[in-house]
Amino acid sequence: MAFPYSRFLAVIVLIYGLLSLSNDRRTLSMVRGYIVLLVINLVVRQLTSQGNVQRLPMLVFVLNSLLIGISVALAVIFQSEIRRFLENLGDGNWGYFFHNSPQARTTSRSAAVIDEIVEAVRELSQNRTGALLVIETGEPIPENDIHEPGVKMEAQLSKELLQTIFQTSTLLHDGAVVIRGEKIMAAGVILPLSERKASREIGTRHRAAMGITERFAECFCIVVSEETGSIGVAESGKLERPVPSSSLREILEKKLKVTTNVTSARKVHRFHNLWQVIKRHYNPK
Repeated sequence: MAFPYSRFLAVIVLIYGLLSLSNDRRTLSMVRGYIVLLVINLVVRQLTSQGNVQRLPMLVFVLNSLLIGISVALAVIFQSEIRRFLENLGDGNWGYFFHNSPQARTTSRSAAVIDEIVEAVRELSQNRTGALLVIETGEPIPENDIHEPGVKMEAQLSKELLQTIFQTSTLLHDGAVVIRGEKIMAAGVILPLSERKASREIGTRHRAAMGITERFAECFCIVVSEETGSIGVAESGKLERPVPSSSLREILEKKLKVTTNVTSARKVHRFHNLWQVIKRHYNPK
């Protein structure tokens, strides 16, 4: 019996299309590697079954064992994503599959939340109080991308709370705060430092802002210098400073609304194109 190549290809395209809605480049890299192993396993099986190549059963056994192990590992790594997928599927929340993740959908913050961040950063800058804010724009930051997770808070974001956290008399002021949606998820978070060569004028907070945005693309950082009170913004490992406090609101609105919405639209369009390819394959004119 001939192997159903078309169905196998359709399943691969569909799975990759769904996972491509994620912004995490490492997720896509692992999925690509997994698909490559699946294809190699398929080719080896076909060669062995047709008798074209001898002494391949052992290779088939090795590949099968490797795929089983990797499948289990991927299930553990992406358990939260799989759980969220099944929950939304069971609840009939079809809109989940045509938007970004729940975290990404909350990145269109209200003007009030942006006001809180802007006012807090402005006050911290005027008082020359060092601060580091990590603002998620999509998926949550993976735990392996930070050195120490800090103290879990899940508190409503407010300028008073941000200012309190970064006061030098508190135990959490040396770390970063992680902001997701309208909440401060954690404080006192220790981030990896950037490995890039940088000016000696750049302090630990700035290098940490560059480091986390190098590792994880779905976030950006706001840094306040303790020495000068200047404001900096880090994204994709690049640091922009000084940033006038008067420009901060515009920057936040742009990064938290326009960019996220455009990215989501492009991803949905890409998945739609993949789906059309599958439909044409099974329903040729």
